[in-house]
Amino acid sequence: MRILGIDCGSQTTGYGVIDSDGTRHALVHFGVIQTNAKDEFAQRLLTIGAGIRDVVARFAPEEAAVEDTFVSSNARSALKLTHVRGVALFVLAEAGLTVGEYPPAQVKMALVGNGRAEKEQVQWMVRVLLKLPEPIRQLDASDALAVAICHAARRPMGITR
Repeated sequence: MRILGIDCGSQTTGYGVIDSDGTRHALVHFGVIQTNAKDEFAQRLLTIGAGIRDVVARFAPEEAAVEDTFVSSNARSALKLTHVRGVALFVLAEAGLTVGEYPPAQVKMALVGNGRAEKEQVQWMVRVLLKLPEPIRQLDASDALAVAICHAARRPMGITR
């Protein structure tokens, strides 16, 4: 099964595509959609949506997974992140994909066995699980691959539509 994972961010949205049978995972592609901080927020959302559409068209995932919004002390940042997630969910639904949504702690638990793991620990496990010669340097892309791996491992329980 080909799975697209997305780690939403208003400046950098990471994506990762894997092929998986649920226990073995292979890297297909990864990257980031970078927005210009000087652009109006609506334009940044448009850039992110177009980028996700392009990834879906190029790599034809069968399912997708998006990380839930992390609620921090900065409500404004959380609200912007929620808008980005909305764009991602819209584009994925528009493409007819089944989408799983996972809280950050569940993604970390699925990969590292610790819901409070640091980004570098997740990055290391992504490298190990995908049998890569070196870690994915872009943390947003590494996190997106972690979301895809989490979905592959938990999809019978985590599907929403």
